[in-house]
Amino acid sequence: MGKSTSFYVNDFLAGAIAGSVGVIAGHPFDTVKVQLQVQSAENKYKSLLDCVSTVRKQKLSTGFFRGLSWPMLSAGVINSVYFGVYGYTLKALGGSKEENNAPHYLKILFAGCLGGVVQLIPACPAEVIKVVLQSQIPHGNVQGAKFYKGPLEGAADILRLHGLRGMYRGLPTQCFRDIPANGIYFLVFEFLTFNGSSKLPFIPSAVQNFFAGGIAGVLSWVAIMPFDVVKSRLQADCEGKHFKGFLDCARKCYRQEGLSVFYRGLSMVALRAFPVNAVTFMLYAESMKLLGEEVTYT
Repeated sequence: MGKSTSFYVNDFLAGAIAGSVGVIAGHPFDTVKVQLQVQSAENKYKSLLDCVSTVRKQKLSTGFFRGLSWPMLSAGVINSVYFGVYGYTLKALGGSKEENNAPHYLKILFAGCLGGVVQLIPACPAEVIKVVLQSQIPHGNVQGAKFYKGPLEGAADILRLHGLRGMYRGLPTQCFRDIPANGIYFLVFEFLTFNGSSKLPFIPSAVQNFFAGGIAGVLSWVAIMPFDVVKSRLQADCEGKHFKGFLDCARKCYRQEGLSVFYRGLSMVALRAFPVNAVTFMLYAESMKLLGEEVTYT
């Protein structure tokens, strides 16, 4: 007898719930990260505190939470697709456990990477608008710079000038970022929760999921940090005035500022990644339990 529809829908529903809540917790950190990543060599912040201070001087809606509405609207869809494809793929492959009940890490890695591929369809346009808005916080010499009032104005202008292709600017670079990051994300989470549940059974599963999700988030972000920096710069340059593509952007960044530029904003990434992914994975796991399923698929 075939599986019920809800058996496959639960992953998408749990992912939507978790993603919508998680995005709010990390957006201020993400805004500072983008500001640090897109600053030019000629118009640099003096320090991390200088960047935070500059963003803080703006109103919340035009500072720390600038560009939040777009990811808020899209987070449920993106995470629904992301977690849903991951869970569906594991089920289609026959489960995520070996015969000895240990995680089947190759299946987990493949399912995570595939989830990363499919979520790019809604995620890339959301990232483009978010990054463009976050990069438009006044700092230093802003003469001639363009500032959008909100996501709708930004999206309309990009579509008018570049069509649908403009909404997918930086897609190849985002592929390099998201596909391995998502595979690593689930791989680390499954490894930590499996060992935690077997060696630390006295710790509630929600607590284990919280810390495992946070650690998995930090490690997956650190692994792809250079691609994130290049992606941010490409997408912030929505008119294509400065960079032709991934290689052109990477070369120019390296020539101007050296290797360290590819890890700019790392502290903000770590500060953001832990709480966001801890909350997201804990809510995902707990939502799955409420829907009558476990996070892993045996």
